[in-house]
Amino acid sequence: MLKENIKAIRKAKGLSQEELGIKLNVVRQTISKWEQGLSVPDSEMLISISEVLETPVSTLLGETISESKVDDLKVISEKLEIINLQLSQRKNLRRKMIHWLLISLCAITIITSIALISLNSPYLGWNYSDPEKAVIGVTFHVFEWLFIRIAPIILIGSIGGIFLTQKRV
Repeated sequence: MLKENIKAIRKAKGLSQEELGIKLNVVRQTISKWEQGLSVPDSEMLISISEVLETPVSTLLGETISESKVDDLKVISEKLEIINLQLSQRKNLRRKMIHWLLISLCAITIITSIALISLNSPYLGWNYSDPEKAVIGVTFHVFEWLFIRIAPIILIGSIGGIFLTQKRV
C-alpha cells in the first residue's frame, strides 16, 4: 500500500524519482526501492516525504482519517513495524527457498555423478558407423566431459551456499 501511494502521489505531483530524491536528500535508487516495496522509509523520512508531497502521512500509509490524531508518530511507527515485519518474512522465505534449491542442486550433482560412474562411459564401445549413433555418442561424451569438470565447482559452491543460507540462531 505504501509503495503504491508514494509512486501515485509522486506522479500526480509531476515529480520524477530523481527530483523527489533531491528534495528528500536521498538517491533515486532509494525512491525506486520504496516504490518497489524492497525497503521502507523510517518514520522521520516518512514525515519528510509527506511534507515534500504535501500529503498527510496517513494518506501515504493508505488510511483516510477524518479527525487528527495526537499519537500520529505512534500510529506511523506501528504501521512501519508491520511493514518491516512483512519485509523480514519475505526475506526469510527467499533465504529458505535458496537454501533448499542449493541442497537440491547438491543432490542432483551427486546423483548424476553416481549415474555417470556406474555407466562407465558405454559410448566408448559403440560402432560409430551409424551417423545417428555417432551424434548421440559424441553428445553423451561432451556432456560427461563437461559435467566431470564443472561438477566439483557446482558442488563446492552449493555446499558453501548452503552454509551461508542456513538460519543462524
